Amino acid sequence: MEDRAKRIFGNEMSAQDYRKAEKSKQRFIRKFGDDTQAEYPVTLRENACLGPVMGVQDIIVGGPEQTAAEQSAEATAEQSVKRSAEQPAGTPLQFDREKGIIVGNIRMGFGHYRISMAIASAAHALGYQPYWMDLNSYPETTCTKVISSQNDLYSMGSRISQRSKAFNKVVWEPMNYEGFRKLSYNASDQKNAELMAPVFRNIPKEIPLVGTHVWPAQAALHGGMKAVVNAIPDNWPMALHLSEGALHTVQTYNAYFGYRTLNGMRGKEILKPMPSDSLIYTGHYIDHELVSNIEEDCGRRVSRAREGAPRRYLLTIGGAGAQKEIFGAIVEKLMPKLKQKKAALLINIGDYRGVWDEYLSRIPLVEKLSKTYFNDWNGTRKFCEQACAKDDLYGIHVFCHENIFEAVYATNLLMRCCDVIVTKPSELSFYPVPKLFIQHIGGHERWGAIHAAEIGDGTIECEDIPHTLQMLDLIDSDNAVLQMLCDNIVRNKQTGVYDGAYRVVEAAFARRAALC
Repeated sequence: MEDRAKRIFGNEMSAQDYRKAEKSKQRFIRKFGDDTQAEYPVTLRENACLGPVMGVQDIIVGGPEQTAAEQSAEATAEQSVKRSAEQPAGTPLQFDREKGIIVGNIRMGFGHYRISMAIASAAHALGYQPYWMDLNSYPETTCTKVISSQNDLYSMGSRISQRSKAFNKVVWEPMNYEGFRKLSYNASDQKNAELMAPVFRNIPKEIPLVGTHVWPAQAALHGGMKAVVNAIPDNWPMALHLSEGALHTVQTYNAYFGYRTLNGMRGKEILKPMPSDSLIYTGHYIDHELVSNIEEDCGRRVSRAREGAPRRYLLTIGGAGAQKEIFGAIVEKLMPKLKQKKAALLINIGDYRGVWDEYLSRIPLVEKLSKTYFNDWNGTRKFCEQACAKDDLYGIHVFCHENIFEAVYATNLLMRCCDVIVTKPSELSFYPVPKLFIQHIGGHERWGAIHAAEIGDGTIECEDIPHTLQMLDLIDSDNAVLQMLCDNIVRNKQTGVYDGAYRVVEAAFARRAALC
């Protein structure tokens, strides 16, 4: 197999960059071992949270050791998917080699899981069988050990960047904006991904795979998978996301031209472009449940605004609870209306229970106005169903789930019944719900807000608390702003902007037909 760290889309890497990439791989081998010859058993299990919604089955690689997420999933036994008559109890699940599609991902924050859910949802809606393969959930493998160590390092950097303006300016912003953009960074990633290949040894090679992070796409190719699609998440082109040998998909035309020319990935040097058959524009990666209900949900938002119903704001706090100061200021700003039952706050704190305790210590009155849904998945789903159907929602409603699937998918459910989502311009930049953007984390994210503002379904990025509160006032007091955002979302749907997940799935099966 061609060494993908030596040449990237025909662009030769320097001897120095290649040695650096090889050294990176060797460091991981010394630290975590090399399981290239290992034989890991593969089993399938119905996903307790996503199975009932979109038929997802988890791919389990390795022995009986479980991650916290898997243990949590099994703890919610009442949510388990019932086997069909064709799959009697006790019979192992088998790969569907005709209709099956693997969604390869990693747990790194919530973003890549959310995009994976969108791909799985679209696959299910199109009649395919989605399989969930989280490369960061197989603790006995070198693959997971390598990913976890890098994930921990990234999470630490993200937390430090929120506490230290100097670190953010000198280290974090440049790394996320220009460091990950360099072609040499991709060379190192390709070498490291060779260590992840063993988890694919016993996976049927002809089943198409969509990677919602570049590492699963790279690892799948090193592991012999034949039809691989690399679903690129960001609107800022970075070599970090390249996986030569896969079909690359992007959500915007800005990303298309940036990737096609490998723009700026080796300074000002003009590089050989990506071949035309290695990159396509698809539109936004959005769940079928959200796309199919856009007109209905936006119609309800506009109707509530006209009738003077309390405005509903959804706050999403993922990761380690970053940007708590901004959210705290928003809660304090809305407090008079919350007390008067003229506003509603829906707060998803993901799987970080401690974030809520910090809010209570800062704003004691919050607790009196709040109803909590902690590890209550049935209660969360019931709340969302009822909230979509009524107009008199008010107060503060807080959601927290230890199960990572529930923690992430809760935001998807809440998006349908909110009026505005308040979020940093991450993967949520692309979702069909009116958005108020707060300060980004990592320079690459700012391009998500730029794109949303240009297609009219989100605000510009508010880079500090005063500007955030100004925009909040504008949305809260002027129904025409919400009307405009909703009209644009409906118009965007009509032109196919939000159909990216369907197109990714279709492209994956077309690639299999062409290659297998």
